[in-house]
Amino acid sequence: MLTPQDDLIGHQLPTTFDQIDNSDPAWMERLWYTGHPVPGGEIIFDVGLGYHPNRNVMDAFAGVAVPGRQWNFRASRRLRPDPLTTHVGPLSITVLEGLRHHRIALGENSSGLRFNIEFHATVNPHEEKAHMRRRDGRVTENMARAQQLGRYTGWLEFDGRRVEVDGWLGQRDHSWGVRSEMRTDESSPPLTFYPPFFYCWTTAQFKDRGLHIFFKERGPGDKIYLSGEEVFTVGSKVSSRNQLVDVIHEAQWHDDPHGQSMESATFKLRFADGSERPISIRVLPTKYFLKGGLYGGLNGWFHGDDRGKLYFEHEVWDLADPGTRKLVRTLADQVVEVRDGDDVGYGIIEYGVGKGFEMYKSVQEHPPI
Repeated sequence: MLTPQDDLIGHQLPTTFDQIDNSDPAWMERLWYTGHPVPGGEIIFDVGLGYHPNRNVMDAFAGVAVPGRQWNFRASRRLRPDPLTTHVGPLSITVLEGLRHHRIALGENSSGLRFNIEFHATVNPHEEKAHMRRRDGRVTENMARAQQLGRYTGWLEFDGRRVEVDGWLGQRDHSWGVRSEMRTDESSPPLTFYPPFFYCWTTAQFKDRGLHIFFKERGPGDKIYLSGEEVFTVGSKVSSRNQLVDVIHEAQWHDDPHGQSMESATFKLRFADGSERPISIRVLPTKYFLKGGLYGGLNGWFHGDDRGKLYFEHEVWDLADPGTRKLVRTLADQVVEVRDGDDVGYGIIEYGVGKGFEMYKSVQEHPPI
């Protein structure tokens, strides 16, 4: 069907923009944003939107977390007859200027969570290396993804209070393609099997530059994926010499009886220009558990599921409750302070250690994702 995007240059297929080149139900496109004040990082917000053209679904989530508590809002709608408008009920995402300026907003709804926030890019985007995976000959992942660091302005309301978002740091992410299935919802088996692994995704934003670090290991030093880059002010010249080519890690962990909780880490980074340097990471208490956004599924609802013409739900989690911690598992966006030489920056870390990995055995009694 024709949409306003079809008046723009950029078609890749001899059909309209709402069509893709295959019928795989796992094909999706996702927008994601998170931000936090600095230096304390005592609040974090997460917002995401998923476009599932072969499932006729668009879903979205928004949430806020402080130490010990998390507020969640989730929504879903049928994609057609409005397939390319990035809104689901009261939640909307608007690209005001590509790679520069976006708006995310959540209007009146029964959750008590509302916001009107704008993202302003500060450094060049980072394009991750391609994600390609086959299992038994079938393509299970063929995806592109990019991130960009920036600052947020606007306002946020939750728990009956209004917070001004004034120069908060944060990041955004855009991915598209066939995405591998992730099922960690114990109420709706089967669950995804994970062999031994350690993965870590980290960003850090300094005064006039940023770092992107993403790696997966099957065993210590045995990397199955690595992507990263040092990025500089928006519009500055990009050089392949700033690409990350290796990371050596040493992490310390809290004695957390309910889940995997990193305390700190040291990464030794090596870049394409031959330079090497260590960075130290202090993991701050505030984290948003991504179960609130359906990552891995929640109570039988998975990304891309058809919930009807328009559907909403919300809840508040007490993160001191052992039952809640068991439900939310490990996967989270957690605020970090990063020291790189004399510079101090802030960003986000995600991590997980699969059972059987030869390091960090003390946390492997808890689920990795």
